Amino acid sequence: MEYMIFVHRAEEGGFWAEVPALPGCYSQGETIEETMENAKEAIETHILALKDEGEKIPTEEEFVIGRVKVEVAAVV
Repeated sequence: MEYMIFVHRAEEGGFWAEVPALPGCYSQGETIEETMENAKEAIETHILALKDEGEKIPTEEEFVIGRVKVEVAAVV
């Protein structure tokens, strides 16, 4: 299974990641590589917890990622 993750720069330094297909699944790390490795572990743990609880394992086909262009007036 593969899951898309979004990696964000953390305000306090390092990075944090979220897994859109698995609500509540987050991780962090000092580097992007570490964050991605930690996210892999978080995904595996999250899936095991869902299995233990008898929950359905979400797939990426169950949601849509889109972009919305907005125009914001300049602040004076």
